[in-house]
Amino acid sequence: MHEDLISAVNADFDRIRGDLESLVRIPSISAADFDPAEVRRSAEAVKELLQDEGLERVQLLELEGAHPAVFGEIPAPPGAPTVMLYAHHDVQPPGPDELWDTAPFEPEERGGRLYGRGVSDDKSGIVVHLGAIRAHGGAPPVGVKVFIEGEEEIGSAHLVDFLNAYTDLLTADAIVIADSGNWRVGEPALTVSLRGLVDCVVEVRTLDSAIHSGQFGGTVPDALITLSRLVATLHDDAGEVAVAGLVSGGSTPIDLDDTELREQAGAVSGLALLGSGSITERLWRKPAIAVLAVDAPAVAQSINALVPVARAKVSLRLAPGQEPAAAMEALSNHLLVNAPWGAQVTVTPGSSGDAFDLDTTGPAYDAYRQAFAAAWETETVEIGAGGSIPFVAAFSEMFPNADILLTGTGDPTSAAHGPNESQDLDDLRRSTIAEAIALRLLAESGQ
Repeated sequence: MHEDLISAVNADFDRIRGDLESLVRIPSISAADFDPAEVRRSAEAVKELLQDEGLERVQLLELEGAHPAVFGEIPAPPGAPTVMLYAHHDVQPPGPDELWDTAPFEPEERGGRLYGRGVSDDKSGIVVHLGAIRAHGGAPPVGVKVFIEGEEEIGSAHLVDFLNAYTDLLTADAIVIADSGNWRVGEPALTVSLRGLVDCVVEVRTLDSAIHSGQFGGTVPDALITLSRLVATLHDDAGEVAVAGLVSGGSTPIDLDDTELREQAGAVSGLALLGSGSITERLWRKPAIAVLAVDAPAVAQSINALVPVARAKVSLRLAPGQEPAAAMEALSNHLLVNAPWGAQVTVTPGSSGDAFDLDTTGPAYDAYRQAFAAAWETETVEIGAGGSIPFVAAFSEMFPNADILLTGTGDPTSAAHGPNESQDLDDLRRSTIAEAIALRLLAESGQ
């Protein structure tokens, strides 16, 4: 069963890989201070790929001040449902070149994995969609709307505006978001829950200006020591989040062991793990706080002076069921109430995103579970994600009757957002097979 689709993807896989490598060579970094022309070049390359496959109404979707998205469609046969296939073509900055074993924008295969920035997150999603369409000879048995965003890595800042501006163009019966990942290499997964996110910048001031550390040290606290004491109050001694009023989301059906987690994270020898409960509960169903950055003098620029002001960006991941506004208020209140030594503390709220529990019933989920089983010859694992995809809520609000599925090609060793990002090539092939089969099964179900 489905041998025709399996054979078609296998025969086409060199081209699928070649398309991915071509896209990875474009440094489409959407973050500020990087060349927006490269993001546009990436969008144009995706547009050309969709045109080459014969999709209709292929176009760049444009909004003032936004990086371009890409759209193309294949109208549904009579009586068949329409599926939106989402991915994004923008990528994270690569960071220092010396942390990469090979050039980040020159893909290279090693040990059955392809390395390069965006090779997993998320240009692989683009080529999976293309490969699934080609497996059906460019005429899938369902309607297809391909929507490739250009701003996911900067928080999908304009996605709601895109959805409002192009609602009729994007309306679909099911939405497949290829921006998550698998449980392990060779073990396919559907992501069924997401943590949310709020963040802020906390500023601590102890002095009007820098003063001599010898003349005043021992009586006046410097801002860096004060900030360190403040952010240390965010956890208790066991590493549990110590901010009052936050939600925890309950148990999980599967778990990792300590050794596997440490290997995936690259933890240094002897490092203690934070919190309590199963590892997947801590990753998927409980809040987590991290300090992402600090504004303070660099070591190379230090002088014998007490630092008067320091800032930190604090990120709070939210368990499903947590309202972002309430979480932001709880975090802000905690930082203000716990100001050490009477220091002046200012909290500036930043971005936010909803946590999400997906409804996993219905024909679209049935089709993808069966398709994964056919492609990998193993059962589908339902996982949570510790990260946040705020736009899932936007899709849900805009298209409340559509099934939303979160899939992906990566795995916990793919190092998305880090140096040496990689993609297992066999999982890429199987992901394409699975999507091709799922489109057939959706047509047969009638959605």
